[in-house]
Amino acid sequence: MSFNTSSRQLPDTDETPEEARAEEIRTPDAPAAVDAPEAAPEPRKPEPSGPEASGSGAPAPEASVSGAPTPELSAPEAPASETTAPEASAPEAARDGSAEREDPETAGLATTAGPAQAADPAAADAPAGSSAAAESAARSESAALTDSAEAAAPAEAAEPTDTPGAAEATAPNDSADPTAPAEAAESTEAAEPAEATGTVEPAAPAGPGDEVPPGSTPGGGRWRRWRGWRARYPVAARVLAWTTTGLAAVLVLFALLMPNSSAGFRPGEFVRIPVEAIFGAAVLIVLPRRPRLVVAAVGGLILGVLTILNLLDIGFTEYLGRGFNLVLDWSLFSDAYSYLQDTMGKQATLGIAVALVLLVIVLLAVMSLAVVRLAGLMSRHTATATRSTLVVGTVWIACAALGVQFTGVPVASDRTAKSVEDRTKRVQATLRDEAAFAKFAKKDAFANTPPDQLLTDLRGKDMMITFIESYGRSAIEDPVMAPGVDATLTAENQKLVEAGFAAKSGWLTSATYGGSSWLGHSTFLSGLWISNQQRYRTVTAGDHLTLTKAFKKSGGWDTVGVMPGVQKAWPESKFYGLDKVYDSHKLDYKGPKFSWSTMPDQYALTAFERLVHGKKHDKPLMSEIILTSSHQPWAPIPELVPQDQVGDGSIYDSIEKAGKKPADIITDSAKSKQEYGKSIQYSVSSLINYLVKYGNKNTVLIFLGDHQPIARVSGNHASRDVPVSIVAKDPKVLDKIADWGWTDGLRPEHNAPVWKMSSFRDRFMTAYGSTPAP
Repeated sequence: MSFNTSSRQLPDTDETPEEARAEEIRTPDAPAAVDAPEAAPEPRKPEPSGPEASGSGAPAPEASVSGAPTPELSAPEAPASETTAPEASAPEAARDGSAEREDPETAGLATTAGPAQAADPAAADAPAGSSAAAESAARSESAALTDSAEAAAPAEAAEPTDTPGAAEATAPNDSADPTAPAEAAESTEAAEPAEATGTVEPAAPAGPGDEVPPGSTPGGGRWRRWRGWRARYPVAARVLAWTTTGLAAVLVLFALLMPNSSAGFRPGEFVRIPVEAIFGAAVLIVLPRRPRLVVAAVGGLILGVLTILNLLDIGFTEYLGRGFNLVLDWSLFSDAYSYLQDTMGKQATLGIAVALVLLVIVLLAVMSLAVVRLAGLMSRHTATATRSTLVVGTVWIACAALGVQFTGVPVASDRTAKSVEDRTKRVQATLRDEAAFAKFAKKDAFANTPPDQLLTDLRGKDMMITFIESYGRSAIEDPVMAPGVDATLTAENQKLVEAGFAAKSGWLTSATYGGSSWLGHSTFLSGLWISNQQRYRTVTAGDHLTLTKAFKKSGGWDTVGVMPGVQKAWPESKFYGLDKVYDSHKLDYKGPKFSWSTMPDQYALTAFERLVHGKKHDKPLMSEIILTSSHQPWAPIPELVPQDQVGDGSIYDSIEKAGKKPADIITDSAKSKQEYGKSIQYSVSSLINYLVKYGNKNTVLIFLGDHQPIARVSGNHASRDVPVSIVAKDPKVLDKIADWGWTDGLRPEHNAPVWKMSSFRDRFMTAYGSTPAP
């Protein structure tokens, strides 16, 4: 039978090796000391525990079977006068359970000590109490101590496990052998592996924001590897920690100082002191650990949301000339997705959408982690953080009171607080506006006007109300675009004069900007200021009298809509009073799309002539036509072709392939302006050419832009004005509006009257014989 001698362990305390040596314990399988006067005094017998504790002659637990290590035992020391218990038999040890159970802390070391013990068979077979046994035990113990350093690698690999019965297998150990040399004890302490004793190898000092994760143990798992890396590369670890903390601070300050418009990005905006950071730091300093982590994480999420809203404000201002409306504008994302699909293709659009979603997720996560890291730094340096917060707060108050500025920007900033306040007010105003507009929309100056008293001075005329996409004031007055557009307007007006037509033009202020064309259309035709999606839904769900519906109600016209931009069901046609609608699917176009535009304007007008206007009809026509070739991104742009070659649109294949690509235009402001101007020239020329060719003495054309182009083209401070013209051969038609002060021709003068677009319906209906009857 063999005995295993485990290496001695140093308790995980702050004691010095000399202080701890007195507390060392021996594994239960250490050989008992013999009665040798020359060697050492008789060792004390451990106090038995477990099932054998009932009798003084109970056998002591035996060493491992087949070389398996025996678990360490710990208990109070027995009196020194007690003798060593006789050796336990293997069956009794098995019943006790100690032969098969291993102490997870010493399993690796005990197993390693096995070969040293097996090399001395005398130690295994010598009777207890003999001098030979004592000498063999001493040799075995010395060999185990010498090999303990080699056992470090297996000990590291040993994972602690919760072995059932391990606690019950524990028994008391003898105190340190007084005969063992001091050098052996010191060798044991030096060779003890860090993992086995619970000690941790020295690591670099924690960097800013470094915290031990809750529940993690030094030297275990990923945290152990990270700490080990920091110990090996302390300088790199400190640089990385400070860099990460610095980036977190920069990110948080950027979020607090970020403007919500592209024009606001000036250097002076980012050298201000945000009061929100001062209050936030004060709160995080005084909170306990867990509430601090929660508040920091939530605060970071809020900052991330505010940053996203600021980005949306910038984008909406760029494209729609206004900030993002938290209540109404979510539905516009589907329209934006459809626009991108038509412009850049499905795959590219899907990639952009996925990238934007990931960007939002990453921004929220990173912002939250940044605030948590800064909160951890302040919690570890509370005194410094408190003093710094007080100093910065005092400076902020002084700068705010004295009005201190840097490059014209106040140093004391409360931008985020004001932004939250402004958004809250806008939400409240939007909710109030919905209720107020619903009541206002029910009022109509011509709601009860008899049919025979509507538009009496236009009876017998073929009416055309035509919207040219994005035809704004900038096209006529911007230095880059105006030369080409003005030349086209002059040339086309000359064609009208030669064909016997005359025109008058003015300005209307659109309810929208850069996009959302349906808001401009509904504002012009309804006489209501429809500046957002909720108003549009409200008015189109009712029976308010539109200009097109007034023609239908009078009984003197058939009404038709030519809508090449409509690619799906359009229930609003009932609201507009249109008898029939020709959308993109009903115009029989076989050619290519030109980016978002489903077909060239020349083809749409030609199809209108073929399908509707050129046919015999019992009543005059009132036609609403939307021309889309001037819709962004203004690439590729169609070209005019001989009228007899338009056909089914196949002729445009080669023109579309030879045109510019949207990606080459959409991000370049200079190119966008140039191509936008060309698209307006194309649309105006297509319309005037149609009127000259197919118009007659009873044709009356009203055409206008629905809104200005986006800010990248029209400018950051452009107005919302659009040109509007009325063209007719019958001079009596234009005589009715002589008092309007409009400019003769297709190009309105700079000082021509400017009306709100919503005022046109009532002015027009009154000028042409309609009798108000609210």
